[in-house]
Amino acid sequence: MPSISAVKREKISEHIIGYLFSIAPEAAHTADIAKEVARDEEFIKALLLGLEKQKLIVRVTKNAEGTLYVRRIRWRLSNRAFEAYQKVQRR
Repeated sequence: MPSISAVKREKISEHIIGYLFSIAPEAAHTADIAKEVARDEEFIKALLLGLEKQKLIVRVTKNAEGTLYVRRIRWRLSNRAFEAYQKVQRR
């Protein structure tokens, strides 16, 4: 299987951020994001971890009742990224 270029990875990451912005302030599981972007869950998880290092998204580790997730991870847009994205959308 051919590798995906850096440009395409960036475009997919932008699509992920756009999706998280569209559902904000809700959080989405990795599987839901992968379904939206039509990509493999492991590939999306790698991109999500990269976006987390860039502080564009935040990992949600607890459910609504406050119980820690054991195997699943939810993701949401970071506050800083949401504000920056919202300013761009207003223009």
